[in-house]
Amino acid sequence: MSFSTCPIDTVDAPVERVWQLLADPSAYALWWNARTCSILPPGPAQPGQLILADTIPLIRGWQIRITVQAVTPEKHVLDLLTLLPLGITVSNHITCTPLDEQHTRLSFG
Repeated sequence: MSFSTCPIDTVDAPVERVWQLLADPSAYALWWNARTCSILPPGPAQPGQLILADTIPLIRGWQIRITVQAVTPEKHVLDLLTLLPLGITVSNHITCTPLDEQHTRLSFG
């Protein structure tokens, strides 16, 4: 079974600030509900990079495995393959589009 969705929202921050948080896996703990366990190799997001994290448990914690598929900094685009528990696989195509100097459209599909 397959399901496709593309949440979009406006962020009250310049596109470069939003991109800075997305392109740095060590900053993910600032905005996601998980604890980053390892980033291999360390450093900015790069194709082939592996990010391992554990969810913050309500009842039980789960492991998340993310592989960076592609990074296009000049277009503010990040492609990730996320493996979740129970065999769930998510292809994340994240795009940041500047709306003006202080607002960014963030698409997560």
